[in-house]
Amino acid sequence: MTEVRKRPTVAIVGAGAAGTLTAVQLCETATRRRTPLDLVLVDPAPEAGRGTAYATPDPRHRLNVPAGGMSCYPDDPGHFTRWLCRHGEPTVSGADFATRYRYGAYLADTLAQAVVRSHGTVSVRRLRTRAESCTGTPEGPVELHLADGGLLTADSAVLATGPAAPTAAWAPPALRTSPRFVNSPWEPGALDTVREDTADLLLVGTGLTAVDLALTLDRPERTVHAVSRSGLLPQPHALGPAGAMEAPSWPRDLTLNALRRTVYRHVSCSVRTRGDWRPALDSLRPHTARLWRSLTPEERGEFLTHEGALWNTHRHRMAPTTAESVTRARTARRLQVHAGTIADAVENDGQLVVTLANGRTLHVGWVIDCTGPGQRLEDPLWRGLFETGAAVPGPLGMGVATRDGRLLDTQGRSLRPLFTLGAPRRGELWETTAIPEIRVQAAALARHLLAPPARRARRRPVDGLGLPLSTHAEAATAYRNGLDRVLKVRAGAEDAFTRAVALDPGFALGHAALALLGHECGADVDVPRALADAQRCAHERADERERSFVDVITRRVQCADGDRALIRHLDTHPADALALAAAVPTIAFSGATDLDDDYALRLVERTSPAYDGHWFHTSLLAFLRQEQGRLHEAGELAHRALGVEPASGHAVHALAHVHYESGAHEAGRDWLDGWVSGQGRGAVHRAHFSWHIALHELALDDPAAVRRRWFAQLAPGRVTGVRALVDSGSLLWRARLSGNWQGELPTSDVLDTVACEVLERPATAFTALHAAVALTAAGDLPALRRLRDHAAGADPVQREVIAPLCDAFAALVEHRFHEAAHGLDALLPVLRKVGGSAAQREVVEETLLYALVSAGRCDAARRLLDARLDRKAAPRDRRMLAGLPG
Repeated sequence: MTEVRKRPTVAIVGAGAAGTLTAVQLCETATRRRTPLDLVLVDPAPEAGRGTAYATPDPRHRLNVPAGGMSCYPDDPGHFTRWLCRHGEPTVSGADFATRYRYGAYLADTLAQAVVRSHGTVSVRRLRTRAESCTGTPEGPVELHLADGGLLTADSAVLATGPAAPTAAWAPPALRTSPRFVNSPWEPGALDTVREDTADLLLVGTGLTAVDLALTLDRPERTVHAVSRSGLLPQPHALGPAGAMEAPSWPRDLTLNALRRTVYRHVSCSVRTRGDWRPALDSLRPHTARLWRSLTPEERGEFLTHEGALWNTHRHRMAPTTAESVTRARTARRLQVHAGTIADAVENDGQLVVTLANGRTLHVGWVIDCTGPGQRLEDPLWRGLFETGAAVPGPLGMGVATRDGRLLDTQGRSLRPLFTLGAPRRGELWETTAIPEIRVQAAALARHLLAPPARRARRRPVDGLGLPLSTHAEAATAYRNGLDRVLKVRAGAEDAFTRAVALDPGFALGHAALALLGHECGADVDVPRALADAQRCAHERADERERSFVDVITRRVQCADGDRALIRHLDTHPADALALAAAVPTIAFSGATDLDDDYALRLVERTSPAYDGHWFHTSLLAFLRQEQGRLHEAGELAHRALGVEPASGHAVHALAHVHYESGAHEAGRDWLDGWVSGQGRGAVHRAHFSWHIALHELALDDPAAVRRRWFAQLAPGRVTGVRALVDSGSLLWRARLSGNWQGELPTSDVLDTVACEVLERPATAFTALHAAVALTAAGDLPALRRLRDHAAGADPVQREVIAPLCDAFAALVEHRFHEAAHGLDALLPVLRKVGGSAAQREVVEETLLYALVSAGRCDAARRLLDARLDRKAAPRDRRMLAGLPG
């Protein structure tokens, strides 16, 4: 009998930020785990994701957290920044502060995308009404009674209702009943009359709400007063990063006094060492909830009384542009801030006369409540839960009592399937109202509500080398197709892997393969997103080999010991062909570069027993043998592999190098030209094989053939992106250096096809080398220096090789030829670390030759040309040697 899995229903009450984040995580977790789900969002708002915070269209209202901290996904921090780049803000960075309205659009769009991806697994409904009460027994489903008279029955409910509504309990009775008192300023239309008036205003509260409203209501002829007990405005964010800081060591006896001493010492240390208190406070963020729970109720109350305002003004800061606007308004006296409370308010002749506790009197047209959320949840839904004992107020009366997000009843039990997150957990967690905390809670709730299905023992499908795959047969077929195309160096691998994860969104290896192609090969893949998906899936459903591979790709992308992790992985799993392809620097990948020169050969030889003469392994060995200079043996191995698999791009590549390095330029040109026109039509790097043909034509000193080849097979339009940079750009420069390209060099056409990110912030040293070559050919010194600055702060190979290479190339552009030659000559012994082949790295040697001749160092140039001709015959080099002055 086939097991029929029950389709659970989860209701989310509230579709603001917390509800939207929960819905996103539920959609994606259900899809990843292949768990059918009915998801119902209950909220009267016309659009999900806005809530109160992100509905304001005023462009002056900015987030108080940089874009890099506002991703929907805790494991993909750059997601929001990338969304902004794709939606009209291409130059935005993670340090920028987006508008609140843009963030609301991001939340809505992210949910829409998650719903689309979950189609077929998750059914999503929006009910534009309110939930007014909740009934049901602890053993049964949740019953939500709706304002429109409907009844929604769900297996569990998440109450994402946001902060408690303000109560204005601080206001004198005469003020609360006055028509000139605005107690809910974010309600639609609440400020329309205030905007039209020019009378002075009083904002009660000096937090972020007051700051936003002060900017909105600022007028040249108006004074905006703001009053609070402390009279403190939020502190501004720093204009630039001051550097991260480790949290302090916490005392064993964590009383409030001990905590105070520790934090104040930590802040003082930050000011001394970094000139700023912010890194110290930011370092406390991951520990705040634990520290809060460690205090007694009495200590928490004391903290709120004495440090609450100080904490809030330093922890919840203003965007720098907002702070500048506030400073201008205060300097002009249009914004005046007072410390105190309101003692009385009397309406007089169309104005309010407000008396503060210190005796000061303010004459204003309007008083606006900016005190922020109330302490207690008072809407009908929560009131009913409190009255029935299904929920109880949280510590110090703030929010609601929970255990890991699940509501506790009067007996301290969590029997009913009712959950909450965000602001209602404030009493329990203290810091829980910001997106970085809410998104973590949303992800945890999704994992809890959608427990992974029990695994049944069954035979798993395998990849092309017989290794098992944690997926179903259809996705495995697509993955095998993608792997086969990678191993043959043929087009279509990205599409095949994309199909694999579309068929099974929980397939970790499929996501990891896409991340690898995006990172290494410039495939159109959102690499951080694919990597985050791979990590989630590996955590939930993968064997040890698959988890190890995901970890390898993660480290490789993040430049965190990725090469050594890859070698360790292959020691344990030698038959993992995709890992082996990534490790060996050939045409497909740059290989592991942070190891000694012979590691790739030893690796291929060590893994030989796992492949038993397989054509892919033989092709790799052929390529590495030619790198050793064992050209005859390499040729034999390449022909052996091609005899089994004529489409093996690695074997063709090895043979192309054998012809080039042995000086068989005419034979190599003709053989490779025939393969490119025939079997090689489907090669993913067809342009690279054309580049090899052009190298033969360069060596044969045939400038007309080089031009024809470039325009027919290597010009932008036929080749784009990284491939254009590596092949087309380097060929132009080499043609110019050897005198085989006269007239204007069309390097700018190549650069126009390459993203600025790739040119100036490349992920690998191999790409960085070719970016430096192209920028040198274009004479773009500013971009070359930006690349140098990036390399100086990147991985060790970029720091050691690329940064000084950029300096040498810059000297060449500025005609400082002696300096350029010295720098290039010093780099030749370590150039292998960037990866790629000797033929690709030869561009640096040819640039050195040009620098030597230009510097008048003809003897050194003659020695270099003699060495080149000893390695292989080339009419071009003989012509250049003959042309040197005696």
